[in-house]
Amino acid sequence: MSKVYTIAVLVGSLRKDSINRKVALALAELAPANLKLNIVEIGDLPLYNEDIDGASPPAAYSTFRQQVSSSDAVLFVTPEYNRSVPAPLKNAIDVGSRPYGKSAWSGKPGAIISVSPGAIGGFGANHHLRQSLVFLDVWCMQQPEAYLGGAGSVFDDSGKVSEKTKPFLQAFIDAYGQWVEKQRG
Repeated sequence: MSKVYTIAVLVGSLRKDSINRKVALALAELAPANLKLNIVEIGDLPLYNEDIDGASPPAAYSTFRQQVSSSDAVLFVTPEYNRSVPAPLKNAIDVGSRPYGKSAWSGKPGAIISVSPGAIGGFGANHHLRQSLVFLDVWCMQQPEAYLGGAGSVFDDSGKVSEKTKPFLQAFIDAYGQWVEKQRG
C-alpha cells in the first residue's frame, strides 16, 4: 500500500457558507487514496506582529505553525479580493513564515485553486499567491492551473458539486496527488 500524505488545506474565505470552503470539501471527497485533506483554520490568527511573536507567541500562532509543519504538503483554495488574496490568507502565510529561518512552508509541495463567482476564476489571486510561494520555497504544481469561474452556480441546493464541475475538480486533485507523490515519494 502506498503512503497516505497529509495535506494542510487553507481556505482563503472565512464566510460560513463560503464557495471556497465548499470546493475544499468537495476536493477532500474526490481526493485519491494517497491524500488526506485537512482544513487548517486561519480565521482566529491574530494579525502578524513581530512584537507579540517572541519567546511566547500567541497559542494560535503555535498551533497553526504546528499544523502546517506536520503536514506533507499544502493546498490553497482562495477567492480573489482586489486582484490578490484575502487578508486572512496573507496573514496566515506571514504567520507560517516566521520566525525567520523556521518557515512552516519550506520544502512542501503545494497547489492553488482559485474560486470566484466572476468569469476569470480568481486569476489575479492565483498568480499573486504563486509569487509568495516561490519565496516561501513551496514547490507549487505548475500544471494543471486551476481557476474556477462562475463558482456561484457549481453547487446544488444540498451543497453537492455539479456533475458538470466534478470532472474538472477530479482532474485537478488527481494531478495534485501525483505531484505530491512525485515530490515526497
